[in-house]
Amino acid sequence: MGRDVRVLVDGLTFVESPRWHGDQLWVSDFYSHRVLRCDADGGRLETVCEVPGQPSGLGWLPDGDLLVVSMIDRRLLRWRERDKTLVEHADLSGIATWHCNDMVVSERGDAYVGNFGFDLEAAELEPVNAALTLVAPDGAVNVVADGLGFPNGSVITPDGETLIVAETMAQRLTAFTIDADGTLSARRTWAETPGAFPDGICLDADGAVWFADALGRACLRVHEGGEVADRVETGRGCFACMLGGPGRRTLYLMLAESTQSALVSERRDAQVAAVDVDVRGAGLP
Repeated sequence: MGRDVRVLVDGLTFVESPRWHGDQLWVSDFYSHRVLRCDADGGRLETVCEVPGQPSGLGWLPDGDLLVVSMIDRRLLRWRERDKTLVEHADLSGIATWHCNDMVVSERGDAYVGNFGFDLEAAELEPVNAALTLVAPDGAVNVVADGLGFPNGSVITPDGETLIVAETMAQRLTAFTIDADGTLSARRTWAETPGAFPDGICLDADGAVWFADALGRACLRVHEGGEVADRVETGRGCFACMLGGPGRRTLYLMLAESTQSALVSERRDAQVAAVDVDVRGAGLP
């Protein structure tokens, strides 16, 4: 691993969608079908809930309920911690053309959910562009953008006016203006990432985006326009990142050796790692 990258949690299957919430780190562990949370230093790891359809994106509604993407059955679920129940919030199967994936939830409870678009583990890989889905707080479902090259990690700027989404296969970050009704407009390229495949992303207080390079074994910090300002070498695949911890100056890194489900689910050597950075996190998630 690169500079002062420390492993906090080991023995997981494939960890995605890290979130800093309530002074804890929350993650989805794909193949153990669990949403987990732990302290800033990786201690006191506990299971929040189990999602048979494989959990991914996480976010919170204004009332505190947790939204969880259920990937394989293409649903958005709602976890009510007060009574330990997991219920359907929205059915995305009519829009998602393959597994649902990452998500960001706005302060008013609008959830923006991406999906693979195609079978990522097929023998003959044939990428198909996918749509970004808006799920309103009442569970209503609408397409707000289409033709995206594997819409993946997303962030919302602190003013709530801009959404940035990682298009993994297109090797770029794309921005939209968030309109008053939650729909998206003014689509534009925020940054090209030639040679890098942005997966999970997070935003810092200088307006830069950290993105996990799904194939590059690194996490990169870029400014709008594409200038690379920093790079953390991870030594193994890096699939998501999140700024949290004290002062939100800890960059959490989700690491694994492969994306192949059969391999990682048996090896159980995925990790949550961390490195200290200078600029604190901002925006959502």
